[in-house]
This record gives sequence, C-alpha cells and structure tokens, in this order.
Amino acid sequence: KLIRECNTFMMMVADENLEKKKQHKGNTCKNRFCPICAWKKSRKDALALSVMMAYLKQEEKKEFIFVTLTAPNVPADELEDEIKGYNHSFKKLMERKEVKKIAKGYARKLEITYNEEREDYHPHFHVLIAVNKSYFTDTKQYITRDRWLELWQQVTKNPLITQVDVRKVRNGRDDKVYEIAKYSAKDSDYLISQEVFEVFYKALKGKRLIVYSGLFKDAMTKFKNGELDGYKEKDVTKYVYAIMYNWGGKRYIELEKRYLTDDELEEINGKLIDEKEVD
Repeated sequence: KLIRECNTFMMMVADENLEKKKQHKGNTCKNRFCPICAWKKSRKDALALSVMMAYLKQEEKKEFIFVTLTAPNVPADELEDEIKGYNHSFKKLMERKEVKKIAKGYARKLEITYNEEREDYHPHFHVLIAVNKSYFTDTKQYITRDRWLELWQQVTKNPLITQVDVRKVRNGRDDKVYEIAKYSAKDSDYLISQEVFEVFYKALKGKRLIVYSGLFKDAMTKFKNGELDGYKEKDVTKYVYAIMYNWGGKRYIELEKRYLTDDELEEINGKLIDEKEVD
C-alpha cells in the first residue's frame, strides 16, 4: 500500500521557460522495493560516489579499479545461503595478502538479477577498489584478471566460476562505476510475479546493499558531515515556478502553477546539486 501511494503528490520547481524542472517535495515511502524511491536513492548514491572518488583522487592521490565478482546462478531456495557465502568469500578475498597490500578501501554493491527462462537467480558483487597510482606499473603488486579469477575461485571453493570482470577506472570515473549506485534489483525482475518478488524480498530484507571500507568509509563520513561539499557542483538554474502535480492513475495531472515566494526562492536557488544521473 505504501509503495502504491508513493509520490501521488509532487511539487516540482521550474525555471522561467519551464525547460528545467526538479522535484522539491513529494510523499515518498522510502521502501527499497519502490521503483521511484530506488531510482532517487541511486541518483544520490551516484553523486556521493563521484564526490568521494574526486576527493580520494585529489587528496589521497588514489586511482581505482572496478571488479565484478560472479558465480553460477542458483535456484530460489539457495539464494539466501548463496548471498551469505558471497559475503564470507569476499571477506576472505580482501584478507588475502596480495589483495590486502593493494586495496586502500572499497565500495561494494550486492546486485541480484533474475533469469525468467531458467527461473534462477544471479547474485553478484560490483566492487570499486582504491589503489595507489603505482599499482598499475608495479609488477610486484599488480593483480592480473586471471589471478583475480583464481583468487575468487579459491575463496569460494568453486572451480566452476569462469568469469570475473576487472578494469581500470579512467579519469577518475567510468560509466561502469555507477553500477554500484544502480538498483540492487531491477523492478522489471522482481515484479514479474508475487512469487519472484517474495524471493527478492527475503533475500534483500535487512541487508546493507552498499558497503564502504577503508578510505571509502572515511570519505563517506566526511561526505555526510559536509566536508566534501567543495567537490559538489552548484545548481546554476534560476527556479521561479512551483508546479503541483497529483497522480491520476496513468499520468501526473497538473493541479496548480504559481511563482515561488521570496522565502522559497531563497531556499531553493543557488544550492549544491545532491544527485546524479545514473541511467
């Protein structure tokens, strides 16, 4: 019911030409399975990630690698145990001497996809790892893609794993990086049926979907405290209109359009951007 009634009312603000709009208020349910709230959260997570990366690159002189850790799909009744196994294996991976030596911090995201044809589930980790600049040229420290695969096979005790994806993040960012900010489960997957939804719900309920460690954990504390606001961009749009919308069952219906009050103009304009495109 909460999800069904999410964002039925919305206040948008717009510029003079009604070309640039953004949501200012709305009734949100904040449920992680709500497509609207999941989309908004992913935009905020993407902004936090890009700010933290800019900070770590400039202040800590770090570069980044993006690793996707995967394993064969599992049926519904094995999904929860598989996720527990992933967490345990990942911990062991990060404790391996050669990984511990190079990883200065990480942001890790759990994602689950559903294969409708086979009716099975594919949990996997996207991991952004901060490394020293010298990592890419130091042959004693550099871990090849094949070695990452070998290590992942060892900690999972699963020789059937044939794929890991490892890439350098170029120029401080990479579109693949925002996989970490995207939804842990696509609504097109979990809304296929009530049965599939319940599997996703049980598997993800109460779990931290994005985990920060090391330098990323420290950077997130600074981000929340506003210490990294200098890395955010200012919204240069001059908003002058408030537009009220109501959900009409199939689309939003405009109820009212008015000029912003003086207090609203001051409250809304000239602020820092707090979300980022992830699509």
